[in-house]
Amino acid sequence: MRAPGDKSVSHRSLILGALAEGTTEITGLLEGDDILHTADAVRAFGAKVKRLGDGHWQVTGRGASGWRSPKVPVDFGNAGTGARLVMGAAAAYNIKVSYRGDASLSSRPMGRVLTPLREMGAEFEAKDDQLPLKQIKGGKLKPVSYTPPHASAQVKSAVLLAGLNTEGTTELHELSLTRDHTENMLAAFGVDIVRKTKDRGQIVTINGPARLKATQVKVPGDPSSAAFLIAAGLMVPGSDVVVENVMMNDARSGLFEVLNEMGAYLRADNFRRSGGETIADLHVKHSRLNGINVMPERVPSMVDEYPILAVIAATARGTTVMRGLAELRVKESDRLAGTLKLLTANGVEASIDGDTLSVTGGTITGGAKVKTHHDHRMAMSALILGLASEKPVRVDDVSMIATSFPDFFDLMAEIGANIEVS
Repeated sequence: MRAPGDKSVSHRSLILGALAEGTTEITGLLEGDDILHTADAVRAFGAKVKRLGDGHWQVTGRGASGWRSPKVPVDFGNAGTGARLVMGAAAAYNIKVSYRGDASLSSRPMGRVLTPLREMGAEFEAKDDQLPLKQIKGGKLKPVSYTPPHASAQVKSAVLLAGLNTEGTTELHELSLTRDHTENMLAAFGVDIVRKTKDRGQIVTINGPARLKATQVKVPGDPSSAAFLIAAGLMVPGSDVVVENVMMNDARSGLFEVLNEMGAYLRADNFRRSGGETIADLHVKHSRLNGINVMPERVPSMVDEYPILAVIAATARGTTVMRGLAELRVKESDRLAGTLKLLTANGVEASIDGDTLSVTGGTITGGAKVKTHHDHRMAMSALILGLASEKPVRVDDVSMIATSFPDFFDLMAEIGANIEVS
């Protein structure tokens, strides 16, 4: 089977296409709810966006004309990546815009993006730095040299996007490496971007104003979505699955490395390059896994995969200890607390100590109904746990799975998973 298009690359292809001169051709775009909200957002700023077929889209950007003020509030639904990146790009223009999102997104912190944008000269009205909020002043920003206090590709991307239309040099200092899709794609759109490694991090520099030139983007498969198919293959006896077209970016492959350390049969074949990214096909078979220590340095390269790793760890021999997970508390839900409840409610031995999650493998009794808090990854993780439990595992909501993985149920049925949706 093929993994769905990568969500991070899909967001960025629409946003950069909307900033560029000319028409950007995108194939393999993820057509989940989050991405569709980003498509609507860049339309609101004046870009022309067309869907030509499954995953095939065209974006004609505003180029030198710049983004214009939307006539109505820009609604991001549950798309945190789309919201934060668009806020950065829009801050560089002398426009006014209102932003809003659903209940889940409106509870998530936006201050980590608003802080550097304010430092650059943009002004916002925001209660507790959460949605809904308004940009009341943008454009004529001053370049900054900024060091995010937390490892965040979204913050890095927002600052770099704001710097595109700023006179002078914008620098982003990362203390530890995060996803580099924005850097890769900016280069593909013709932006001169400089990256220098420093200790465990890097310094990313762009000189503005910078012109973006339309290009072709082939979106690779999403490793975060592939993780659920791989988990099913590892956990269910007799499984033998190949997941094609998976992005193998070093900043996104932490889970695959951890699973290999646990003893998984997980082999990458048929390596190739597309759109600045490395792609491979992943072959996975049911495996007897062993618990390991997963150190905090892994977090940036697999921050979204910890709930499904915890589910996989429930089938391993011994205890898997995952450290440094504070970032999980500010995702679509408190994923650290949610993962613990998901596991313990279904008979798995697990505990939290500060920002450390420990999971001891053994018999999974199942039988619980999991509260997902409108979090797509929690819902899918719970359903995968049910594939290895004695009794069925239920979830309270599956509607939000469409935000990142619209074909989840079809693909799971294709490999034999018995998932009933009422």
